[in-house]
Amino acid sequence: MPRKYEVVYIFDAALEDATITDTLTRVHALLGTGEVAVEHWGKRALAYPIGRRETGHYAIAHFEAEATTLPEYERALKLDEGVVRYLITLHEHEVGAPPMTEEEIAAGRGRASDDDDDED
Repeated sequence: MPRKYEVVYIFDAALEDATITDTLTRVHALLGTGEVAVEHWGKRALAYPIGRRETGHYAIAHFEAEATTLPEYERALKLDEGVVRYLITLHEHEVGAPPMTEEEIAAGRGRASDDDDDED
């Protein structure tokens, strides 16, 4: 079953936009999914120097993929010299319990206050 992922890429700031786009197209083809939403943040200062680099080109992508396709995808990212860093995470609403309704939140507060009364 495909899951939703988010990946943040930091590319070498010396790369041209066309090279970055080509790299993203190539690695996203390994995922086997048709639609990958990519947002380019452009060149920004790194939080800390990585080697001699102090700036990087940031891009964020959202996609759905099978977990079995990720190892080859990560391998391609590691082998690409233009990719300085990357971080793949499950999309924020994928992990944990589903959002609670207002009624469930109120019921939880009621149970918590009942538990507090027992401690006295």
